[in-house]
Amino acid sequence: MTVLHSTFSLERSYPVPPERVFAAWADPAAKARWFVTNGTHELDFRVGGREALHASGPDGTALIFVATYHDIVPERRIVYSGALSGGGTLATVSVTTIELVGEGDGTRLILTEQDTFLDGAEEPAWREQGTGDQLARLAKELGS
Repeated sequence: MTVLHSTFSLERSYPVPPERVFAAWADPAAKARWFVTNGTHELDFRVGGREALHASGPDGTALIFVATYHDIVPERRIVYSGALSGGGTLATVSVTTIELVGEGDGTRLILTEQDTFLDGAEEPAWREQGTGDQLARLAKELGS
């Protein structure tokens, strides 16, 4: 039984204003387009609201991600905690902060994630890569 702690930050710039970036996180249909590559997605975007993703891993293992939103400042900040389970076993618990900073006509997004990885079920590098892939799909969603 092992526990591994990790923190990473990713920054991306998008050539659209913060309200467009924020809307891509807040609107269930928009978020499903860039956040979900396969599976089902539910989003109740409000403080105390819940997000759930049910998908399958590359080997067919059932993956479930459930998050709760703790802080939402429109067009500026989103904070949520999440838990990822694979095959019915808890793999990761995380706290994620999204900051949106207007820069001219665009937005700088700063994502910071603090993770607790349990029993080697997931690796920090995998999580950082997957999150980076999501932010690249967000860029496509925003037309950038």
